[in-house]
Amino acid sequence: HEVICCVRDKNRIPLDPETRKRVSFYEVDFLKDVDTADFPKDIDAAYYLIHSMSASTNDFDELEAKAAKNFNKYLAETSIKHVVYLSGIVNEDTLSKHLSSRKKVEEILYEGNYNLTVLRAGIVVGSGSSSFEIIRDLCEKLPIMV
Repeated sequence: HEVICCVRDKNRIPLDPETRKRVSFYEVDFLKDVDTADFPKDIDAAYYLIHSMSASTNDFDELEAKAAKNFNKYLAETSIKHVVYLSGIVNEDTLSKHLSSRKKVEEILYEGNYNLTVLRAGIVVGSGSSSFEIIRDLCEKLPIMV
């Protein structure tokens, strides 16, 4: 399969030259108006990894909903068959704003014209992720508490 990665700014992707030869990049901001003119049409599967939590705003939930709706608009004109969405654990009636937003995005993605697989993860920790940075800071500054 050909791998196409949608990014806001392809110059910010820290990949080595060999990997860049095997991955194509398409610049798109899912928070902006939809323009499908140059968007790839022959798509079998997509991974939805769009997050707006890092935005310094209180309306990240509205931004995430808008991105999901625009994602569906882009894919409506493609041959997409399957989308995989990395969500959060939403097994309670009362959810935090963050988890409520994850659930809302899931509901929006279910409206798309494709099969949807939802992976509900508690926390994804990897170097550079917000979760990793928070845990590292806690361990460095409050080692007794942790």
